Amino acid sequence: MGKGGTLTEGVLKKIILSYTYVAIWISLSFTVIVYNKYILDRKMYDWPFPISLTMIHMGFCSSLAYILINILKVVEPVQMTRDIYLKSVVPIGLLYALSLWLSNSAYIYLSVSFIQMLKALMPVAVYSIGVLLKKEGFKSDTMSNMLAISFGVAIAAYGEAKFNTWGVMLQLGAVCFEATRLVLIQILLTSKGITFNPITSLYYVAPCCFVFLSIPWVVVEYPKLRDTSSFHFDYWIFGTNSVCAFALNLAVFLLVGKTSALTMNVAGVVKDWLLIAFSWSVIKDTVTPVNLFGYGIAFLGVGYYNHAKLQALKAKEAEKKAAQVDDESGKLLEETSGEKSAKKSESDD
Repeated sequence: MGKGGTLTEGVLKKIILSYTYVAIWISLSFTVIVYNKYILDRKMYDWPFPISLTMIHMGFCSSLAYILINILKVVEPVQMTRDIYLKSVVPIGLLYALSLWLSNSAYIYLSVSFIQMLKALMPVAVYSIGVLLKKEGFKSDTMSNMLAISFGVAIAAYGEAKFNTWGVMLQLGAVCFEATRLVLIQILLTSKGITFNPITSLYYVAPCCFVFLSIPWVVVEYPKLRDTSSFHFDYWIFGTNSVCAFALNLAVFLLVGKTSALTMNVAGVVKDWLLIAFSWSVIKDTVTPVNLFGYGIAFLGVGYYNHAKLQALKAKEAEKKAAQVDDESGKLLEETSGEKSAKKSESDD
């Protein structure tokens, strides 16, 4: 086989691997969302204890991350001081705990399809909080795009057949806390040169989440669980659910590491449409034409936002390459002029 054939095989292999990573992430994300809905929904498994479920996830992920880092030595731990942990990791852990608690609670009151539509507001929340915390610069065209996404979600909410105000408030609260967490990761960690992969992230953040969640759990859910004598812990259900949650974090690492964060955003849009279709066809949730029309507007807004981000990244890369070329040209000119002056001095001697 010629050189051209080898190159073609290499490109084909990369494409197949990229699609494989996307498929794995979509499958696991899809499974975790539907599984959580199944456990928490009163019409299904009927275990409406979102704090307890999140604590099970965090306890399992903390333990497994500890084994992978300290016993099996699969991943090296991050250099972490007490000061950085308390001032940077702990606030992020608190926000993550609140985000997971509220988002899991929303499954009790809202359909899977409507929750995915509300999640389209994530770019709006991230941009708005970024502007407030002076991490992002205010741009009128970007804000117009954010308003279009919000308008689309508002139409989808207007067309929701089983609208629940408390459920919507929970999901919007989860979006706000998650967006704040994402912005603070950039401010408190990335700016200090600290980067986590999913395993080290769980190793440091999951124990914080567990501790923070235990406070409302003691007040809100523990008394109810204590009085529920009929409940027996199902190790198969909660074990497989926790394994899926941990595997999803590894899939994020694979997808972003082997492709890009933008690929994950695009894959996320595909996953949302699949979940809406599944929610309508299998779970038999009501999806109205107004729902779809509103989400379609939000979908176009999110698509444009991702496109604009891609163009901005390409522009930055082009600037870096141009700067590198200028530096190399300058060094080459210096070397050439140095050689000429050396030769001239030799000839004068």
